[in-house]
Amino acid sequence: MNPDHYRLPELSLRFVSVWRRNFLVWRKLAIPSILGNLADPLLYVIGLGFGLGMLVREVQGVSYITFLATGIVCQSTMNSATFEALYSAYSRLATQRTWEAILNAPVSLDDIVLAELVWAASKSVLSGAAILLVICLFGLSDAWASLWVLPIIFLIGLAFAALGLCVTALAPSYDFFMYYFTLFITPMMLLSGVFFPVEQLPPAVQAVAVLLPLNHAVELVRPLLLGRTPDDILLHFAVLLGVTLVGYHVALVLCRRRMIK
Repeated sequence: MNPDHYRLPELSLRFVSVWRRNFLVWRKLAIPSILGNLADPLLYVIGLGFGLGMLVREVQGVSYITFLATGIVCQSTMNSATFEALYSAYSRLATQRTWEAILNAPVSLDDIVLAELVWAASKSVLSGAAILLVICLFGLSDAWASLWVLPIIFLIGLAFAALGLCVTALAPSYDFFMYYFTLFITPMMLLSGVFFPVEQLPPAVQAVAVLLPLNHAVELVRPLLLGRTPDDILLHFAVLLGVTLVGYHVALVLCRRRMIK
């Protein structure tokens, strides 16, 4: 065991160059990427929002489609950050060996992992902002309220990108990611108040749900989009920030163990 793997991150602004490299590559396929990230959550909003909305007229004092749409913002952000931190980052790490090539420049592994973290969060902001735009066009939220939510979306993206990078650092192949989605992402999406209030769950399940980072994201974003002040706002911010910081450090340790012998 190499104790150097566990040292604290040593960061510099050189990570910006790696972020820019990822951006320039993505820019060539920007339109298909944005449309792909928008299609899935938009189908949820239209299909479930109007479909179940005819059966469930009101939830927590608002129409069901409004309740659903405000949760889908968080779910879309989570998915975008997760996919980028898993599949795209793994391609650069293991398949294309881009990380290995970048390390020949005066850039440290700490900077590369930070760049991947920020890049995944940046892409998630595009997904979240696209859903916010749709919500505003449907008249489900005020445009000014949506602007307040954008910095929170970036923090949500950072949190889930950090978790995704931990999985990427451990993954032997792309197939490994299915365990993460099946055992963590999908259950969290169903238990965190995106589609129905957490209060509808059994008490034991509620106790688990309140620990999930997506639940804290929803508890921040939904009230703001509905023109309300979130309860326990500092707690929700602290959880998302804590997941980001701890997740980044764990991902960095795992990447060091994988790449630096």
